[in-house]
Amino acid sequence: DGSLTAAVLEPYLDASGAPTANRGLSFFGAEEVVEIVDAITRAGFQTHFHALGDRAVREALDAVEAVARRLGGDAIARLRPILSHIQLVDPADMGRFAALGAVASAQPYWAVMDAVQTDLTLPFIGPGRGALQYPFGDLWRAGARLAGGSDWPVSTPDPIQGVHTAVNRSLPGPAGAAGRLGPAQALTLAQALTAYTLGSAFANHREDESGALEVGLAGDLAVLDRDPFAAPPESIGQARVAMTLIDGRVVHQL
Repeated sequence: DGSLTAAVLEPYLDASGAPTANRGLSFFGAEEVVEIVDAITRAGFQTHFHALGDRAVREALDAVEAVARRLGGDAIARLRPILSHIQLVDPADMGRFAALGAVASAQPYWAVMDAVQTDLTLPFIGPGRGALQYPFGDLWRAGARLAGGSDWPVSTPDPIQGVHTAVNRSLPGPAGAAGRLGPAQALTLAQALTAYTLGSAFANHREDESGALEVGLAGDLAVLDRDPFAAPPESIGQARVAMTLIDGRVVHQL
């Protein structure tokens, strides 16, 4: 987070690499978050957290866990609380998403080596934390449910570009020459497509209606002009939508 306001467990560094007293911002205290999540859950609503830093992620998961203990059963898990952005997640918290039934809402297009990273982020979090950013691979391996998204209009709403960066950890085209951000956290193409289809449907409680190509589900489909599995991963972002169907009816065609 280039503004250095994301809540982090360890303090940000200054321009010389020395620790500061800045650990970002939490808009609510830990006990207050629990009460808010409790009230939202009792009302039957799905909780949606803005959680960029590793401390923000932990505080959100702590609140979900506290409410789960308080209300019992799957009172909160069945509502599928969502943690959005997840730029930093402490390794100790990776497995908690699956255990608590929390959804990791990912914006893969941000997981690239660009000026935001080189100038505004990496110098202030250090290489160790820098390599752990947007840990989609570790979250997937830990059993977390990933939902792909864009956070439009902050960045492109084009899911093909998001899938490209989730797999390559670099921007499409010449901009990708800047390098890869945390390549160990890359997803496979199948995993990335699942996050953008079934994962997003699950986050919206619609996996019984859409999110997969199955008999009985909504025929909401995008047909690409090529098979992305048959080409090098570096070319995923070159794919274009040739046809769009809603409820099985063509609404767009090149």
